[in-house]
Amino acid sequence: MRVRIRVGIRVSVVLLFMQWATSVWALHGDFANCRHQFLEVPLAQDDSNDFALCFTGYAVQYSGRHRIPVFSAAMLDRARMEGARRTPRVGQFYEEARLPSRVRSLLSDYRQSGFDRGHMYPSGDSDGVETSEQSMSLANMVPQAPDLNRGVWNKIEQDVRRFVERNGGPVYVLTGPVVDDAQPRTIGRGVAVPTHVWKLVHDTVGKRSWVYWIENRNDARKPEIIDVAELEKRTGLSFPGHHQTCDRCGNAAGAVLNSTIEKPAEKATQGHRQSR
Repeated sequence: MRVRIRVGIRVSVVLLFMQWATSVWALHGDFANCRHQFLEVPLAQDDSNDFALCFTGYAVQYSGRHRIPVFSAAMLDRARMEGARRTPRVGQFYEEARLPSRVRSLLSDYRQSGFDRGHMYPSGDSDGVETSEQSMSLANMVPQAPDLNRGVWNKIEQDVRRFVERNGGPVYVLTGPVVDDAQPRTIGRGVAVPTHVWKLVHDTVGKRSWVYWIENRNDARKPEIIDVAELEKRTGLSFPGHHQTCDRCGNAAGAVLNSTIEKPAEKATQGHRQSR
């Protein structure tokens, strides 16, 4: 009898530990309401302080540790791009109330920081006023070098939109920052400044993927084009389902690969505002 009781206690303890471990090391929330924005949801090595956020038109996995996105995700097709052309860029930057205050980035974090509030999901991809407004959530922003944000990064976003219009879609786009975990630079109350930003494009029609990779610097002029396996090495994320090779990335990725941008746009657009 005593043996059975002891075994029963041990099993109960193990089960309780497993439940506790699952709750500790699990992503806060899920993407059930916006699963259609993903080909497959990327996997992080440790997402215990990350938050899944569904917006109208896109999704974000937000890092409570760094107070910026881990990535944004959106499914784009020709119909969405046609709608985006008709949609005015509206909305104001706002703090994401769904996040706990202890991890939430604030408008004040960016003031006089020298960095733009750089969209990971671009406002220019929004095919409706509500999506455009929700793209202004600070949960969708990273501190981005102003000349990069308004120059070559803006051009990358435009090239992806042109590709989607030509291709028809669906095209799945993931966008994210990279932070130096050893010595992260921060602004405000601890908002991490990325060393690099990246954009993964998955073409379901041509069954190919490629990644734009560029330093978060004002003097960045041209992205490096890498494959998904290399992106996994550099970020520590896993991208199941995205590993189709791209033999002609240069052609698919657009004219940005063969050009440089000597100076940023003179005036920021609605989707690329200055920090203030």
